[in-house]
Amino acid sequence: MTTEEMMFFNSKPQSLGLYEELSGKILESFPGTEVQVHKSQITFKARYGYAFVSLRKIKGSPPVFITLSFGLGYRLDSERIAIAVEPYPQRWTHHVIIADKSQIDEELMSWLKQAYEFALAK
Repeated sequence: MTTEEMMFFNSKPQSLGLYEELSGKILESFPGTEVQVHKSQITFKARYGYAFVSLRKIKGSPPVFITLSFGLGYRLDSERIAIAVEPYPQRWTHHVIIADKSQIDEELMSWLKQAYEFALAK
């Protein structure tokens, strides 16, 4: 993990462990992934961004959390999706609140695999 990534969590250091767990799994699962730290989010990129971590508070966010956003060509129907929007035709952005490491599971990683493949196919 880079200093930039750690500094991103200066305002919410208790959320860093969630990010470490997620980023470790992403980097292990998706070869060629680049990590870019921006002011409001951390982008995981393979050709294009496919996963985005932020501290964006969504209604119902618990005190310790990270928000994971990812894009797909269709809308996922799951109670785990806090918000889904279609900013462009057939490009859906999904936002998931992660409050516990156990939520970084096979289902979530399968969605990220689809988002990774979607980004590579653009």
